[in-house]
Amino acid sequence: MALISPGALLRGDGRLLKLPPYLSFFCILVGVTWLLLLPLNDYSRNTYISENALLPGQVHTYFSGSDQNIFRGFKQEVDALTESSNIEINDKLEGFFRAAGLKTARQRFEYTSAGNRHHGENLYAILHAPRGDATEAIVLVGAWRNMEGELNRSGVALVLTLARYFKRWSLWSKDIIFLVTPDSRAGPQAWVDAYHDAHLSPGIDSLPLKGGALQGALAVDYPFDHRFESLHIVYDGVNGQLPNLDLFNTITNIATGQMGIGISLQQMWSHTDDYQDRLQTMLRGMLRQGLGHASGAHSCFIPYHIDAVTLQPFGDGWQDEMAMGRVIESTFRSLNNLLEHLHQSFFFYLLMQHRRFVSIGTYLPSAMLVAVNFTIMAISLWVQSGRNNKKSPEKVDAAKPKLGKGVGPHQESNVKKERHLFLPMVVVGTAQFLGVIPLYLFNHSTEAVSPPRPTLQTYAYKLADAPVCFRGLLGLQRGLARGIFRGNHKLFQADTPAIPAYEVILSATFGDVPISSSYA
Repeated sequence: MALISPGALLRGDGRLLKLPPYLSFFCILVGVTWLLLLPLNDYSRNTYISENALLPGQVHTYFSGSDQNIFRGFKQEVDALTESSNIEINDKLEGFFRAAGLKTARQRFEYTSAGNRHHGENLYAILHAPRGDATEAIVLVGAWRNMEGELNRSGVALVLTLARYFKRWSLWSKDIIFLVTPDSRAGPQAWVDAYHDAHLSPGIDSLPLKGGALQGALAVDYPFDHRFESLHIVYDGVNGQLPNLDLFNTITNIATGQMGIGISLQQMWSHTDDYQDRLQTMLRGMLRQGLGHASGAHSCFIPYHIDAVTLQPFGDGWQDEMAMGRVIESTFRSLNNLLEHLHQSFFFYLLMQHRRFVSIGTYLPSAMLVAVNFTIMAISLWVQSGRNNKKSPEKVDAAKPKLGKGVGPHQESNVKKERHLFLPMVVVGTAQFLGVIPLYLFNHSTEAVSPPRPTLQTYAYKLADAPVCFRGLLGLQRGLARGIFRGNHKLFQADTPAIPAYEVILSATFGDVPISSSYA
């Protein structure tokens, strides 16, 4: 009696082919449930400082008193330059930096990105470390216009005031660079590219003056002139990159512990630290990381492994610009203590409150469980594409003496078929990679035809509609392919399940939205 391999028996058992859809659904269910459990105290942790050299809040800050009068004077100068050109603004601000005893330089840039032409001139000043060897530097950014296009009047004035204030101290072991850009996107990107000699466009000038290797950056977004209530920390970088968690924790400890200022993140202006607010904050962070767009002037620094965040005062309270300046001063004092680049804390995390976070080791299993269902369904559909789905009692009866008692007269035959793969691969591959067309249109369309910058709610609505769009496109693709080839084409009559198998594989590979329609 001929021996039958276990693989042949398993492939011949049609009951096993009914299991993968349920197993795939179970993986998705467990993965989503895991994600919903993360905001609980049992699955999240309190934030902490990993780098002991930071010593946040351990120094006394002296930014107060007469510095407030200097700040008010600089703010009046900034208000007077509201209608001036970029060159006139830099001429005036450069005089202030030089009056403080700092070396200044300018950088002109002009380049095209995503169909838009960006041009302007960056101004920066360098305070060389009195106690250092010019090998490391920290950056303080004050963009003339913030991400919403508002005049950053108090932010620029605070940068000018701090430049004058920092110059009086001889305790700095790192260079401090004060950067003023015309906007919060193109200007910082051109400057940080040129600082690392990575500017490929001939329209971007090289920097005539440089300091040490950049260890960290802090951007100030302070467009109003009244007192504020709390600080909003923006930490999302480009393509989902995040700064080291120690930088966020340092600012949080300084603001809440030393200055008594509240902290907010992900535009959660009133956070009650309950489950719903934690979950909403975490999902907003995941959404922003998934979208990968720049969220502030700090986003340009993170791809160069420079930990950076943006500080945004908000609300109407009793905190003034001096409190904001003391937070920046104490943060710079902490970064000044570093002996090496921030590396001990996490670079992959989900924040749900300024004191609670989830590390990658806790939330990654959730994503893996959701992603493994693609592999399960792809293997199942691949097996189906090599099976004869028609009942063949004659062949079964002929194969009875060989297969033994395990095969019934009405069971599907276990006859191997040749998979014709070229045509299904061409159809699915062509349909999938047609996504280059909208990608090209998005990257080369101008602002005149592009929609305005959407809000977070708009992103959420688009994300919610994404499965419908992908389901419709892939359903159209599947129907078109079957309609063309299923009729009388022998090549496609048996191998139709290969198409959804390739769809699932490509969805898992390139991160497409899961197909929620039937796979059959």
